[in-house]
Amino acid sequence: MLVAKQASSLAFLSDNRLGLGVGISPWPEDFANMQVDWAKRGKRMDECMDILRGLTTGEFFGYEGEFYQIDELKQCPGATEKIPLLVGGHADAALRRAVRKGDGWMHAGGDGEELDRLLTRLAEIRKEEGDTRDDFEVHVISYDAYDLDGIKRLEDKGVTDCIVGFRIPYIMGPDPEPLQDKIDALNKYADTIISKA
Repeated sequence: MLVAKQASSLAFLSDNRLGLGVGISPWPEDFANMQVDWAKRGKRMDECMDILRGLTTGEFFGYEGEFYQIDELKQCPGATEKIPLLVGGHADAALRRAVRKGDGWMHAGGDGEELDRLLTRLAEIRKEEGDTRDDFEVHVISYDAYDLDGIKRLEDKGVTDCIVGFRIPYIMGPDPEPLQDKIDALNKYADTIISKA
């Protein structure tokens, strides 16, 4: 309920410029620490997505599921448009959940070959599920996003949004790169890519 309230408020305050990434931790110990059954994590996530959808409408909503029960209530302010739920994850179940219950898929990183495999599988699942939505979002992290030809290749594969960063993700510890180097890299990216895209 707290996440739904926060998301509704952010969507309202930002004039509906919020897309909410959701996903399931791949680490069993996260579930063990919370005393949550690992085997039922997918069904639990499905219920959470249903609840997020219902509570963010600004209308009265109640829920009766296997894991969660919510008496009818109304959270205000509500989003004035549907908040896109972008499902993260690389497992087949995550890709299928993105198509069945989400508004898009969010890539968590990896090499280009793995990304190609995931994009191909996502397209297959969309076809299997009869999903022909034009507004289905595909957000990826890819080195192809650092030049115009690469961005075109990603678009041709169905990518709608690229996440760019100037640090290798998942490195443990503090980032040793000076802030000015990051600012310079962002300015260069704006001049060479964004201004020409």
